[in-house]
Amino acid sequence: MTVVAKKLGPRNFLTGIVVSWGLVMVGHGLVPNWRVMLALRCLLGIFEAGFFSTCVYLLSTWYVRREVAKRNAAFYLLGSFFAGFGGILAYGVSKMDGIAGKEGWRWIFIIEGVITVAMGLIAFFFLVDFPEKAMNSWRFLNEDDLKIIVDRVERDRSDVVAPPFKLGEYLRNGLDWKVYLFAANFGLSSVVTYAAAYFLPIVLRDGLHFSVAAAQCLSTPCYVFASIIGYSQGYWSDKINMRTPFILFNCLIEVIGVAVLGFATQNPARYFGAFLIIGGANANIALVLTYQANNIVGQWRRAFCSATIVGAGGMGGIIGSLTFRSQDAPDYRPGLYTCLVAAIMVALSVTTTTTHFYFKNKKQAKGLIVLEGLEGFRYTY
Repeated sequence: MTVVAKKLGPRNFLTGIVVSWGLVMVGHGLVPNWRVMLALRCLLGIFEAGFFSTCVYLLSTWYVRREVAKRNAAFYLLGSFFAGFGGILAYGVSKMDGIAGKEGWRWIFIIEGVITVAMGLIAFFFLVDFPEKAMNSWRFLNEDDLKIIVDRVERDRSDVVAPPFKLGEYLRNGLDWKVYLFAANFGLSSVVTYAAAYFLPIVLRDGLHFSVAAAQCLSTPCYVFASIIGYSQGYWSDKINMRTPFILFNCLIEVIGVAVLGFATQNPARYFGAFLIIGGANANIALVLTYQANNIVGQWRRAFCSATIVGAGGMGGIIGSLTFRSQDAPDYRPGLYTCLVAAIMVALSVTTTTTHFYFKNKKQAKGLIVLEGLEGFRYTY
C-alpha cells in the first residue's frame, strides 16, 4: 500500500481509502444477511490497511529523526483519545433502535460511516504531498520554505528523493533481521491495544460488575490517560533523543497493570490496573514506530518497514481480539497472561536491538564502520 501511496501521492490515496471505508461502514448498517456483512468486512480491511502505514511513512518524510516521536504520538494518540469516546457514542446511538425501522447497531455503523466520509472529504483540502512534491498540492509552503525542509531532512539521513522503484531491491529489505524485530514490537504492542479496545467494556461489566452504560463510560478515562502520558513521553523522547527508556518503562507499567487487574481484590484497584495496561500499550505504539523510523535509511526501505509493521499490527489485532473470552470471566486470566507475555517480549526485543545499536555506534565513533551506508549516521536508541 505504501508503494501505491508513493505513486498516487498521499493526498489522493488517503482521501480515496478513507472515503471508501466510510462508505463501506455505511453499508454495514444496511446489510441484508451475514454473507454481505462478511464481504464488507473484507473490503473494510483492504481499505483500512493502507491508512496507518501511509500516515506513518508520510510523517517520517517531513521531519528529522529527533522530531518524529511527538508527531507520531499526536497522530496515534489523538485517534486513541477519540476512540475512547467511541463506547459512549455507540451506547448513545444504540438508543436510536427502531428509528426508520432499523436496529440500534445498524445506526452505529451508518452514523460512524457518514462521519468518516465527511472527514475524508475535508482532509483532501488540507493534506499535502511528500516534501519534494509538496508544491503540487496547495500553497502550504512556498518554494524557499520547502527547500529548507528538504535540505534539513537530507542532512539528517540523505533520503529525501526516492530512487526509481525496483521490486527486487524493495524485497531485499526483508533480509535485514532488524526489520522483523521492529515489526514484532508493533505487533506485540497491538495485541494489548486491540485486546483492551475490544474487551475492556466486557471486563468492566462481567469482571468488575459495572452496568453496560457504566462500562462504556468508564473505558473513556483510560484512553484520556493514555493520550496524556503518550504525548508527554513523545515530547521528552524527542527532547533527549532517546526511545528505549520510555519503551521499557511502558512495558513495566503494562506488567504492573496486568498484575493489579488480575490479582487485586478491590474494584477500584483493578480499574487502576486497566489504566496502566492501556496507558503503557498505547504510549508504546507511537514510540516503537519512532524507534523503527529513526534507525532506517532510504525511502523504499522506509516504505517496506512501514508496511511490515502494519502487517504485524494486523496479526496482533487478530490475537488481541481472541484473548478475552466470555468463558474466562470473571478473571480473564488467559487474556491477561497474553498481554503480560506481549509486554515482556517487546522489552526483550527492544533490549536486543538497542544493545546491537550501542556497540555499532561505538564502532562508528572510532571510524571502524559506516552505518546504513551513510557517512555520519548513528543509530538512535
